[in-house]
Amino acid sequence: MKKRVNKMSFTRGLILTLVTIFLYSCGSDGSTYKRTVTGKAGEVIVVISKEDWSGASGNSLRNILAVDYPSLPQREPSFNLINIPPSAFSEIFRSHRNIILVEINTNLNEAKYSTVKDAWAQPQIIVRVQAPSDSAASAIIEKNSELLFNSIDQIEKDRIIRNSKRYEESSIRSVVAEKFGGSPYFPSGYSIKKQTNNFIWISYETSFTNQGILIYTIPFSGKEFPSKEEIIKSQNQVLKENVPGMFDNTYMTISKAPEVVPTIKYYKYKGENFVEIRGLWDVEGDYMGGPFVEHIRYSKEPDKLIVVQGFVYAPRYKKRNYLRQVESIIYSFDWKENFSN
Repeated sequence: MKKRVNKMSFTRGLILTLVTIFLYSCGSDGSTYKRTVTGKAGEVIVVISKEDWSGASGNSLRNILAVDYPSLPQREPSFNLINIPPSAFSEIFRSHRNIILVEINTNLNEAKYSTVKDAWAQPQIIVRVQAPSDSAASAIIEKNSELLFNSIDQIEKDRIIRNSKRYEESSIRSVVAEKFGGSPYFPSGYSIKKQTNNFIWISYETSFTNQGILIYTIPFSGKEFPSKEEIIKSQNQVLKENVPGMFDNTYMTISKAPEVVPTIKYYKYKGENFVEIRGLWDVEGDYMGGPFVEHIRYSKEPDKLIVVQGFVYAPRYKKRNYLRQVESIIYSFDWKENFSN
């Protein structure tokens, strides 16, 4: 009986919470007052009772959102989930970047799944799950598993892209677009490290980390897109010629380690098709290495493909957030004719 009272209290509290969205976001003159989101990159607050967090619905959320981030040298979850009981979901948490509200109420007739954006802060996403039981909540979470993961993953990328545009090193975009017909948006701190007729290396370096974006073309002929093996062979030749290691006769290459085989996927984003390859890179003749992710698309020039490859070197640190940052930058790629400025 105690469990039901707690859940009914949560229901009443959640209704009040959702109503106050408008009270917090709208002034008397219709203007909006939105704070900037709080919380660390990759964090998700899950508002759910401790009992249900340990039950089926909590397990479903962990199985969807805490899966390993792909192609890292060490295991890291895609998102860090933080459980907040409904009674502790106070004002301080409402500005968090990613929130999941799980409402289990025996008076509900069916399970529902919905999302709200920028309710208490911006850019924010709130996922709301309502269900008459823990098992029903788990079922609708799993039914919407792809939507759930992608919506949180995309808003994490969108925040980085927005900051890349707001604090852009616009001179880099001009150089890249002149050479390749298009470019990503590079945030403050990035600089051009190397460029040739067919290759540009843009880098953000600190004492212990290196986030790099390599942009280059590889040859393409025929009607069908080349295989992963053909792409990697062409890439390795470009990397050998343009990305040296610290010592003589050392250079970057796509890792040949059998336990980490590069993956290839086909995507359509903002109306454009491209190929994603992700995996690990090594330095031939040395012990350096780390994760990479790249997008490959048809060039405006005939018989060429453009590779936009992001990589991370951070031997002292976890690498998920660093890789998500460079991945978001390469997602911001646009053709020169579409630039707004």
